[in-house]
Amino acid sequence: MPGRVCCCCAALRPRYKRLVDNIFPEDPKDGLVKADMEKLTFYAVSAPEKLDRIGAYLAERLTRDVARHRYGYVLIAMEALDQLLMACHSQSIKPFVESFLHMVAKLLESGEPKLQVLGTNSFVKFANIEEDTPSYHRRYDFFVSRFSAMCHSRDPDPEIQNEIRIAGIRGIQGVVRKAVNDELRATIWEPQHMDKIVPSLLFNMQKIEDIDSRIGPPSSPTVGVKEENPSVLAENCFRELLGRATYGNMNNAVRPVFAHLDHHKLWDPNEFAVSCFKIIMYSIQAQYSHHVIQEILGHLDVRKRDSARVRAGIIQVLLEAVAIAAKGSIGPTVLEVFNTLLKHLRISVDFELSDRRNSCESSTLSISSKESDERIVQNAIIQTIGFFGSNLPDYQRSEIMMFIMSKVPVLGATSQSLDPSNLGDLGSRRIQIMLLRSLLMVTSGYKATTISNALPAPFLDPLLSPSLMEDSELRQLVLEILHNLIDRHDNRAKLRGIRIIPDVSDLKIKRDKISRQDVSFMKKHGQQLYRHIYLGCKEEDNVQKNFELLFTSLALTTIELANEEVVIDLIRVAIALQDIAIINEDNLPMFNRCGVMALVAAYLNFLSQMIAVPAFCQHVSKVIETRSVEAAYFLPETIFKDKSNLPKSLEKDETDLFFLTNKIAESLGGSGYNVERLSVPYVPQVTDEDRLSRRKSIVDTVSLQVDILSGCGVEDKVDNTEEITFEALKKAIDNNGLEEQEKEKRRLVIEKFQKAPFEEIAAQCETKANLLHDRLAQILELTIRPPPSPSGTMTMTAGHPHYHSVPVYEMKFPDLCVY
Repeated sequence: MPGRVCCCCAALRPRYKRLVDNIFPEDPKDGLVKADMEKLTFYAVSAPEKLDRIGAYLAERLTRDVARHRYGYVLIAMEALDQLLMACHSQSIKPFVESFLHMVAKLLESGEPKLQVLGTNSFVKFANIEEDTPSYHRRYDFFVSRFSAMCHSRDPDPEIQNEIRIAGIRGIQGVVRKAVNDELRATIWEPQHMDKIVPSLLFNMQKIEDIDSRIGPPSSPTVGVKEENPSVLAENCFRELLGRATYGNMNNAVRPVFAHLDHHKLWDPNEFAVSCFKIIMYSIQAQYSHHVIQEILGHLDVRKRDSARVRAGIIQVLLEAVAIAAKGSIGPTVLEVFNTLLKHLRISVDFELSDRRNSCESSTLSISSKESDERIVQNAIIQTIGFFGSNLPDYQRSEIMMFIMSKVPVLGATSQSLDPSNLGDLGSRRIQIMLLRSLLMVTSGYKATTISNALPAPFLDPLLSPSLMEDSELRQLVLEILHNLIDRHDNRAKLRGIRIIPDVSDLKIKRDKISRQDVSFMKKHGQQLYRHIYLGCKEEDNVQKNFELLFTSLALTTIELANEEVVIDLIRVAIALQDIAIINEDNLPMFNRCGVMALVAAYLNFLSQMIAVPAFCQHVSKVIETRSVEAAYFLPETIFKDKSNLPKSLEKDETDLFFLTNKIAESLGGSGYNVERLSVPYVPQVTDEDRLSRRKSIVDTVSLQVDILSGCGVEDKVDNTEEITFEALKKAIDNNGLEEQEKEKRRLVIEKFQKAPFEEIAAQCETKANLLHDRLAQILELTIRPPPSPSGTMTMTAGHPHYHSVPVYEMKFPDLCVY
């Protein structure tokens, strides 16, 4: 009788419970009963409305088995859940999924590692299932938190710890895939989730990298080993996460990276930080690269008061990011990158100078180390600026060149430059050198179609201003920048070093025909270039490198920009430089005088072979041969190698050692050159830059080069005699008076433009322009205005019309209308 009661009670139980109970064997080691599992699956597919009840009952049994530590039945229950989940795809699966997720959560909450791995594997299978309809109420907050905690497992057993961490990474990967594919995927990108997911992935990437760095470079593992490596899994998950990021949630995915690097102090050393941002830049979509760069710049501003090594680490990361972003689209961040970097360059110089002032009071090792750290920051900034600028297209690079040049502080001038007022002269010099070094890297490899594009007037004027400073390093940087911009055929390497070149044809110099735009540029700005080369040779602190760069400047100008007129100008400059050394009005040291003579010899030797005029080449070669015998210190091979063999004085009458203007004029005149201007000594023009520079003004020694070529030849005077009469004498007297008046007017004009302040000249010109404008406006008003009418004209005053009539007798009529 009791047996019959039990059978009767069992028969009254719902069918789904009986089917669920039948899949569990008496001994859990036997595993899932496959025949009964097929029946349960068929029943679930045939009656999908029962899925929620099946799931709830399975969850009830699983919870009971977990509490009783009957892990064999737990494995069977999860296997059954997985099969039901994979087999059923209907509208009624939503309630079943809730039961399934509840059972997965129970397993993850347990302290048994095997159950945690089991729950993770089930969740990953669920994440790979594509649901027909989105779930608007389902959230994965618990799973994000739990999987993130598993990624930081501290189990004493290394194998178990590694297994749990791998399960946590796979769980995060499943959450990302499921949440991103869902309609409500925006929830996973919320900061509270990203602050858990991203650091968990970075933690595993970092830990394995630390182990590899201690052990050494790892050997190439097999595919199976890679799958069990938490670092590889974490990196793949991190790449997948970033690859799914869109415009609106990119920042939320990147900002936790900065927090992790700050918390674990991974900016110094910054190998891991660099590798992280390389992964980021290569994983995100190219059009979102500027978001990452903006975040790095913002973090650099936040950490601007940190140690120099931390800032250097951030700037190095920026360099790597910029190197990748520069190849694609970087959006509107071009000027922002340079502006931020220049600001931090100024801050670094300020820190360096303050450390130097402190070192004067207490000279300790820590102070000097801080100063050297700031140099590391400055070099990192310059390298970043240069690398970024050199990878930009030409049109953007020219804008960046102008932008950097506008930041260079110029003494005595007001501009948008970095404020050096609190830094003093030393700070200004440091900023000038840093910015010019940055500009040198930006201009490297720049190839403009015309020289006017490479050296526009707003860029050329401020660039040449530092070349007037009494600082050899500044002048060297300016010349090197000019070489980058002028050299469009990569000839500079062939001209490296100042020397007497036996045969220029062996250099295989590349050159094109001078374009019309380049000829126009030299007519406008040629005198400016000559002037700075001329004045650069007169500086007392010139060293061998200065003379080498000046020689290269003259040679590149000859190759790229020289037509017949420019060749004559360059010869005049060379002869003027020779006169500097001979006359020595500036009291230059003997080494500088001999260096200038060697520079002139090397350049005229190069120029004579470039223009290939035999008589000119012969004269230059003869002078060089004479010098090699009698005055070897006038040649670059001797003066720059043996400074001890210097003469005590230079004799002006030793004409065999000098290049003579009349001989050069004779040799070039026979080849069709217009040599009239060779007889006019070259004198540099005066500009406002002399007032801005720290050198003696040359106003008192400069005369304007007016057109006096027609009257400079004594041989050209006409000896024709004419009859002397009273009328002829009277006419001559009158003409002399007029000529004297013209000369006096010309002298006053020259003196005015030579000595008057620039503001006064500009004001006078503006007054004349305004007067001319007023006269022109009156003429246009008379010609365009309609004639007056007796009926009057209407004007508007304060919004009311007023009529003004003109009497007939006051009207002016054309002559043809009056009779």
